[in-house]
Amino acid sequence: MTTQSASRYVARHPEILQGEPIIAGTRTSVRAIVKLWRLGITPEEIPMHLPHLKLAQIFGSSKYVVSEYLLPQRIIIMMDHIPNSTNMVFYFFIK
Repeated sequence: MTTQSASRYVARHPEILQGEPIIAGTRTSVRAIVKLWRLGITPEEIPMHLPHLKLAQIFGSSKYVVSEYLLPQRIIIMMDHIPNSTNMVFYFFIK
């Protein structure tokens, strides 16, 4: 079994969930945790739904999601300079 470590708490195994990111040492997908967050469940409540996970694993998966999926979404920063003014307005767009 080949393992790709994506972070301390997240791994990928081609044989498990077709290589989808999972919590290291489990078969729980990072996607499952994100779904719980989107339902409004706090990280502290997630172990009630997935008792085999520790809070550190849950926070580790959130760090992974931010670093691997949110930041690389090609955040475009556009500067709009108003003539005869030193003020600049920044617009943030996520592709």
